[in-house]
Amino acid sequence: MAEQHTPRSLIVTFYGAHGRLPAPAGGSRSLGVPVPIAALIRLLAAVGVDSPSVRSAVSRLKRRGLLVPARTDGGAAGYALSDGARQLLDDGDRRIYDRPAARLADGWVLAVFSVPEQERHKRHLLRSRLSRLGFGTAAPGVWIAPAPLLEETRHTLQRLELSDYVDLFTGAHAGYEPTARSVGRWWDLETIGQLHRAFLDTREPVLEHWTTHRPTPSVDAYRDHLLTLDAWRRLPYADPGLPAELLPPDWPGGRSAEVFAALHARLHEAATAYVREVLATP
Repeated sequence: MAEQHTPRSLIVTFYGAHGRLPAPAGGSRSLGVPVPIAALIRLLAAVGVDSPSVRSAVSRLKRRGLLVPARTDGGAAGYALSDGARQLLDDGDRRIYDRPAARLADGWVLAVFSVPEQERHKRHLLRSRLSRLGFGTAAPGVWIAPAPLLEETRHTLQRLELSDYVDLFTGAHAGYEPTARSVGRWWDLETIGQLHRAFLDTREPVLEHWTTHRPTPSVDAYRDHLLTLDAWRRLPYADPGLPAELLPPDWPGGRSAEVFAALHARLHEAATAYVREVLATP
């Protein structure tokens, strides 16, 4: 299965990796960094995106409220992340980079929702958001996820003003069928496993290459890091991080997480240095 990298996804991935500054002392949110459009075009060309595609994708992201026009300190026209987009990316960092493994003893979180018919559009939004958070379907209107996702779920539903329609519960699975068999009904493990294997098919050879090469600040390190991050960042949402004892013995999720972590650790510094070089070029 070939990797799919759309211009819009690559731009979001780029801003997530390089379009934010650390939060000020005492702050909890990162700050947006304006990126000149000329530099963005050059940086996206390195991963095979042409100029018209960059401009078109930026326009769509601007209409969606994810990017806003901004000028650099030197006065160049560019785009920065909106406040809402920064919050989305900040919220996603823990899931993408540092999600703790769930244990069976942690239990489960249940989301039970009821939406009035006159607001049925929110029913679709709720379903899609819970699915994107990694919830499986236990029954109509009853969604389930490993308990470590509780706080992220609570925060997300509050931010989207959907919390009034949802009750959240935590607890254990008490039967009647074995939990591992139930997990096979609640999630499409075959499809999730295929996503992990597709990631490994394309990214393990990249890791093998960089294991024997030094990642200097170069376009190669930047390209491989951005493509790796773009390929990985959806996986921690498709895969809810189920306890290992509930997964098939040949489950590829652990290995794909190891490959991503190794590539990120090896390439991130060199990729960032390359981006700084490009941004510093008049």
